[in-house]
Formats: sequence, C-alpha cells, structure tokens
Amino acid sequence: MKPTKLPKSGTRNTDACNAQNFLDTAGVARRIQEFRRGESIYAQGDDAETVMYIQNGGVKLSVVNGSGKEAVVAMFGPTDFFGEGCMAGQTIRMGTTSAITPTTLLILQKKELLRVLHEQHELSDHFIAYMLARNIRVEEDLIDQLFNSSEKRLARTLLLLARYGKEGQPDRILRVSQETLASMVGTTRSRVNFFMNKFRKLGFIEYNGKIKVNKSLLTVVLHE
Repeated sequence: MKPTKLPKSGTRNTDACNAQNFLDTAGVARRIQEFRRGESIYAQGDDAETVMYIQNGGVKLSVVNGSGKEAVVAMFGPTDFFGEGCMAGQTIRMGTTSAITPTTLLILQKKELLRVLHEQHELSDHFIAYMLARNIRVEEDLIDQLFNSSEKRLARTLLLLARYGKEGQPDRILRVSQETLASMVGTTRSRVNFFMNKFRKLGFIEYNGKIKVNKSLLTVVLHE
C-alpha cells in the first residue's frame, strides 16, 4: 500500500504568497459577491466564463451522473481558486458549486484574468504553482481511493479540509455533514459515523455537530 502524502506541518506553500495582494495591485477588473450557506454559486451545465477566488468561507464542488447520483469531488477554502476549467477551453461547468459557510468571492472574467496573467508575471507564477499543486492533489486523491481503507481516506479528508500543514493554520473547526464526508470518501454515512466516533474516543478530533481536527489525526494516515 502506497502511503498517503500530506504537506509537512509548517512547510511554506503557495498560499504564503497570497494572490489577493496581486489581484489588488494589478488593476484586475472583478466583482465581489457574497453567498449564504447552502447557496448555489453555479450549476453543472452553466456557461463557463468566470474564475472565482475565495476571500472568506468555503465551497463544495459536486457532480451528478446520468442516473442522478451525486458525488462531492472537492472542497475549497480561503485563498483557493475554482472554476478555472474555462481557462483551458471548457465552455460549460462540469460540476455544481455551493457555499458551505457564508462565503465571499472575487469573480474574475476569463478574458480579464488571461490579460492580467500575461502582464503580471508574479501573479502568473502564483497561479501556475497553484494549478500544479491542485493537479498533484488530484493524483493523490486517486491513489487514496485505490489503495487506502475508508478509515484512512476519512482521516486524510478531515486533515485536508482542516488545511493541515498550511502555514499559519491552527486546528480548525469544520462544519461539514457526515453525508458530505461519505460522498467525498466513497463510503456510507454509517461507516463515517463509526470512524468519527472512534477518532473522537482516541482524541484525534472533537466532535459535537462541529468538528475540531487535532494534528494527532495524522497518525491514522501514516499508520501502515
């Protein structure tokens, strides 16, 4: 079994160079929009013409197949971009996004972002580094699904949602349902409930509706 990789605690990463600074100083035309918890941002099949940058809050990306089955494929938080598929030629949204907490977004038109990326090399470097890191994450997610148990996948998902290893990130309180976690992990809600109770008893998390993830949960991910 190939071990799951996670960033080392305290490691410098691309978020340390906050894209917000570049967006503020580069003269980027954009609008700011706020979303309530549970509010839809865009839907699968909508025209893909904008890229979003999260100032505050959190966003869930889900997809629905032909038979109506929904799966959560990604969760985004502050300093993350999403909706960038339009930059690579996607004309429609391949998934649905909604706010999981009150969320503030910078919404950038595709043409405007392309213009600024060509003109502002620092922002371009940051954006490319972010996309490469996202690609690595997708590969690691696939390995996780193929080789690891549902217990280890859940532990890794909780750590990633808590943004473990990102500079300046303390233990975080998560507001995410067991149904959403089950969809992300690829298991049932009853299994998620079983492991959540186990993690709580071992002191890896504090769980009472809201979830506080302790760094000790990493031992589950690293355990062979």
